[in-house]
Amino acid sequence: MNPVPDPRLSRRQVLRGTAAGTGIALASGLPFAGTASAAAPVLGEYDVVVVGAGAAGMTAALTAAKRGLSCVVLEKAAKFGGSAARSGAGIWIPCNSVLAAAGVRDTPEQAARYLSAVVGPSIPASRQQAFLANGPSMLSFVMANSPLRFRWMEGYSDYYPELPGGMPDGRSIEPDQLDGNVLGAELANLNPPYLATPAGMVVFSADYKWLALAAVNPKGAAVAAACLARGTAAALAGQKPLTMGQSLAAGLRAGLLRAGVPVWLNTPLTDLVIENGKATGVTVTRGGSAGVVKARRGVVVGSGGFEHNAAMRAEYQRQPIGTQWTVGARSNTGDGILAGKRAGATLDLMDDAWWGPAIPLPGEPYFCLAERTLPGGLMVDAAGKRFVNEAAPYSDVVHTMYDRNPTSPTIPAWLVVDQHYRNKYLFRDVAPLLPLPDEWYSAGAVKKAWTVEALGSAIGVPPQALRATVNRFNGQALSGVDSDFRRGASAYDHYYTDPYVLPNSCLAALWEPPFYAFKIVPGDLGTKGGMRTDARARVLRADGSVITGLYAAGNASAAVMGTSYAGAGSTIGPAMTFGYVAANDLADQSS
Repeated sequence: MNPVPDPRLSRRQVLRGTAAGTGIALASGLPFAGTASAAAPVLGEYDVVVVGAGAAGMTAALTAAKRGLSCVVLEKAAKFGGSAARSGAGIWIPCNSVLAAAGVRDTPEQAARYLSAVVGPSIPASRQQAFLANGPSMLSFVMANSPLRFRWMEGYSDYYPELPGGMPDGRSIEPDQLDGNVLGAELANLNPPYLATPAGMVVFSADYKWLALAAVNPKGAAVAAACLARGTAAALAGQKPLTMGQSLAAGLRAGLLRAGVPVWLNTPLTDLVIENGKATGVTVTRGGSAGVVKARRGVVVGSGGFEHNAAMRAEYQRQPIGTQWTVGARSNTGDGILAGKRAGATLDLMDDAWWGPAIPLPGEPYFCLAERTLPGGLMVDAAGKRFVNEAAPYSDVVHTMYDRNPTSPTIPAWLVVDQHYRNKYLFRDVAPLLPLPDEWYSAGAVKKAWTVEALGSAIGVPPQALRATVNRFNGQALSGVDSDFRRGASAYDHYYTDPYVLPNSCLAALWEPPFYAFKIVPGDLGTKGGMRTDARARVLRADGSVITGLYAAGNASAAVMGTSYAGAGSTIGPAMTFGYVAANDLADQSS
């Protein structure tokens, strides 16, 4: 796989129709109809039409149903769950009941200080406040109306714990274990995970940091044993255990089943129906034919981002970019965003994404978390020099890659480790001591050499420069102080590290051959730009006016986190919260 997108994409433009969908727009070669044809049949009429069966859409639909509104969920893909089902499903919501039950001390004032410090003035304070005020009640609502339960990800620090209001032990939670049998036959329609859980084990997101250390750390071995014990117990009980994004998506779907909310799969949105400036429904393709689904109250768009739309990425985002480095759901091609734009919505944050360093492995990229943080590894640019704190929040690492790339090429970058590192730590799903797959080498995703200088030649960086970088890094590792990039200065830096490495658990020297270099490219969990919304999740025009009846949540809307990332779950937490806010606002409107 060639990691550099076709440069011609940068000249490709999205062809747009007129406002309010009165023309034909093309994106990725797909036609989008304008206002509904008189011949298009009405497929149904509901109080609320929700587009997208991910975390945002299913939360919105569940809320609408429990507020007494009739509702339908329209999903483009053949499976429900979207990117949320593929994810680790961390959820960042301060001051919620799960944290309180775990004894986490937090206050709304402290959370507001922290979010403001992270996001800055680019996001209106009213939207930040709406997220913080509604997040805890959303979570309690979901637990009361679905089989979902949650657990604190203890020790998973906020991403900037040193900022005012930051918490080194973290505010992130994740779904508890769920028995997939609650879905019956519908379980077969659940979008599969990004990475499969090891066979026979029940693994939570918070376990992975310890599983990476299972060969060298007693707690890591104990956590691995606990994961196996949970899997054995579930099998003996006849359960189909789900965790992480699988648990979240399945739990929300189970709530919809109980509430009698239909979810129409294989039903892509083609446009919004706008009448007299109000969203009154959508046009879709169902069973191969066009049709209209009417909305008496309004439409909630939770259709995800545009990470798999090459033309949109080329138009809005920095180069090099493409669709092959994202781990977002393949159905996320910006359909809802484009429909909103045709309806007059203004867009924000379109140049940004939920970035993270990725290794372009054959088949699918690998979103690199622990591997770049564990001691005994460093990242270098095309000059063979370090350029970033490798343990920094993943979004920051990719922002740095793009900021530097025009003058000091850092795309691709390289993660360099030695055999000592490989002997100790899990790498993706390859156990310590085991050889890396041959196809990784064939794809150019990893190189190996018996000297640092030879490795430099293999990856196309100056050999002596790479040797000098490794020598300097080794000296800093021995002292425990990274004077160049302050790796280990933040509590967050130490989450995915080896506590037995001293004096700094983030740093260890590279000395044992052979040496390895893994190609690093700008990956993402999804894009974060979309329709601009207000504190009530209503979609806005460029002049600030509201498009009546049109709401957006999740990655179809511009993120409340702005260009930053408060902590693990800063995607899903706000997505669910603003889906909840949108449905409540619709329910509060007079009929």
